Amino acid sequence: MKKIAAMFSDSAKEFGNVFSLCLTAVFIAVSMGLEMLSVDVGFKKINFAFLAIAVIGMLFGPSVGFVAGLVCDLVGFMVHPSGSFLPIYTIVAGLQGMIYGICLYPKGTPVTVSFTNPFTKKKWEGDILFLVRVVAARLLDVVIINLVLNTALNMHYGFIPKEAFHVAVAGRLSMNMLELLVDIPLLIIVLPLAMATYRSTRMRTKRI
Repeated sequence: MKKIAAMFSDSAKEFGNVFSLCLTAVFIAVSMGLEMLSVDVGFKKINFAFLAIAVIGMLFGPSVGFVAGLVCDLVGFMVHPSGSFLPIYTIVAGLQGMIYGICLYPKGTPVTVSFTNPFTKKKWEGDILFLVRVVAARLLDVVIINLVLNTALNMHYGFIPKEAFHVAVAGRLSMNMLELLVDIPLLIIVLPLAMATYRSTRMRTKRI
């Protein structure tokens, strides 16, 4: 519990850093742009806005991630209002950012392994701990946010038929599992690039 409390405390300090706030605003804008490109397939909306939220959580932690999720939902509703505003969905959006912050923000000791392709002879090195955190973050997002909370809320407010909860979850499960086959590789590609860009930018700003 102390480590988690310290994580939230360290993340909250980012609110006093102008550079962190500016970069968070940029990724919130990116998230909004990705949200606008989403495809509605009836009971499921396919989009990649979670990538920007995951980057915010990774760079600035659960406190900033939670607030960024709230802001994304609020701004999204103001820009593209549809139906009544329901604050509970905003809180759920904040929880999504918090999940990525909890999973990706801790700076653990890298556990690096290498693998040589027997056909191409090319060597690959990766941080196993990072991969585990990425998979855990996306799985928790899908299970807690998409399958449990959003399904329950959609049933409660009548957005989907009021059938048995497990039936509704099962109906959404296959689509979410298929999305994971794309989502996780995207996170593995995007997050290291975002971290490398962040570190490079920080170095340049310190020299100025």
